[in-house]
Amino acid sequence: MKNLTRAPRTWLTEDFIIRDWPGLKPYFDELADRPISSSEELAQWLAHGSELEAAIGEEFGWRYIRMTCHTERADYAAAYQDFVQHIQPHIAPYHDRLNKKLLASPFADALQKEIPYFLLLRDAKKEAEIFREKNIPLLTEIETEAQRYGQLCGAMTVEIDGQELTLQQASVILLSADREKRKTAWEKISSRRLQDKEELDGLFSKLISLRHQTALNADHKNFRDYMFVSLGRFDYSPADCFAFHEAIAAEAVPIVSELAKKRKENLKVETLRPWDKAVDEHGRDALKAFDGGDDLLEKSIHCLTRLDPYFGECLTVMKNMGHLDLTSRKGKAPGGYNYPLPEIGVPFIFMNATSTLRDLTTMVHEAGHALHNFLTRPLPLQHFKSPPMEVAELASMSMELLTMDYWDVFFANAEDLKRAKQEQLEDVLEALPWIAAIDQFQHWIYENPRHDLDARKEAWIEISARFSDRQTDWSGLEDARGCLWQKQLHLYEVPFYYIEYGMAQLGAIAVWRNFKKDKAKGLAAYKKALALGNQNTIPEIYKAAGIEFNFSAPYIRELMQFVRHELEVIF
Repeated sequence: MKNLTRAPRTWLTEDFIIRDWPGLKPYFDELADRPISSSEELAQWLAHGSELEAAIGEEFGWRYIRMTCHTERADYAAAYQDFVQHIQPHIAPYHDRLNKKLLASPFADALQKEIPYFLLLRDAKKEAEIFREKNIPLLTEIETEAQRYGQLCGAMTVEIDGQELTLQQASVILLSADREKRKTAWEKISSRRLQDKEELDGLFSKLISLRHQTALNADHKNFRDYMFVSLGRFDYSPADCFAFHEAIAAEAVPIVSELAKKRKENLKVETLRPWDKAVDEHGRDALKAFDGGDDLLEKSIHCLTRLDPYFGECLTVMKNMGHLDLTSRKGKAPGGYNYPLPEIGVPFIFMNATSTLRDLTTMVHEAGHALHNFLTRPLPLQHFKSPPMEVAELASMSMELLTMDYWDVFFANAEDLKRAKQEQLEDVLEALPWIAAIDQFQHWIYENPRHDLDARKEAWIEISARFSDRQTDWSGLEDARGCLWQKQLHLYEVPFYYIEYGMAQLGAIAVWRNFKKDKAKGLAAYKKALALGNQNTIPEIYKAAGIEFNFSAPYIRELMQFVRHELEVIF
């Protein structure tokens, strides 16, 4: 597979470039006013709209990527904000107008008989139901304000041993066998976050207020209910999320508590403190998975190639096209993402790697998203290429587990490889309670939008305690614990996008279980499911992968016991 180029345009001119709204408006006017007199013409109209959507998405994507890679660049921030403030608000009413034109077409019924179009029409209907023109300025303000989070966090640094470090770089010290060094690093990181606590609280309060008003304008009693419609959650409800919370509290938290007790015993500490949670419990030096961004990339390509040559080819294409920014540095936004550039179809991976095992798993996680983009690239419409997050995260979280058999690329020493697998599986178990805590917190936040800061802190402490292990001692650290949620960027930038990680984690465990039984069959089912894109419902896609879309207590218990067994047989 060589470097890829975008497919030839069939409606837009090849030299078409998005600069401003006046240059875009004629295309939307043409789509809005075009007569449609047959189902074939309707299909062509959808294809032309998809082509325009891809061009817009790619331009917006590059502006977002440049801004997050270089938060200190005022010109990049201005270009992104210009799009959000001066282009997107004009697109929104046209998008609604085009949705309503599609739904009103007498030829839409013919399309509905085909599964892919059924889902497209279903999504158009729900978008039309919640669209309100008076929400356009609110949504613009929300998106602008949400980006302040990345700017604030991107500027956070601490000084340790005379070196200025990003918080991601400083967190590597939490892996040190020297407990005093860990404690110092944890306290400095925590203290730095607390410096911006009031500003982050104020930002979040503003976002809550804006989001609540958006929901009221769309005739929903709260933002949670609005977002369930907006996100197209047709296959589950808030009640199902609550059932997930209950099952995780009952089935995962006890196992996590057992792991924490064993950690405390192995570390031989009187009390287990937050700075004791990441270090190797036998006092060994931290695992180092790679040496710099280039080494991470080359080893990842090798690892993925061994799993499936096609996977390695996809990452190689991204490397050759410069679609990666992997290492942590000052002025870079926090977190990691895979951005699916829709017109060229070759995504961009962004992350803040240092050298840790967690960075390795982030890399293969985002590579799973990237593979998903490559597998859906041949599909004819952008809508078909945009699966729901419950499926998108299945792609990425499964890749973390599927690649483990090939992690000897990163860890040549057999004992280090065993440690890496053990830590990964423990992370899988420990992630589920955190996911449940963040999701339950979001439900509380938007069910109680007029809460004050004290109530917010109290709610978080109560919820997080429910999903925390029963060993870690937070005494004297109440302020830090009370705002721990502020490190989760999803709360600020993509509200209610988090439960998907939990659902997909369960799915990923099931995919991995199938893979261990029959590698060829399990991998084929995984690829088949991802290639469906957004042409089937979530349960149907999970079924194609050979797994269940199920988060009941018995099913979660079954999967937790499987992971527990795999942990036991590693050594």
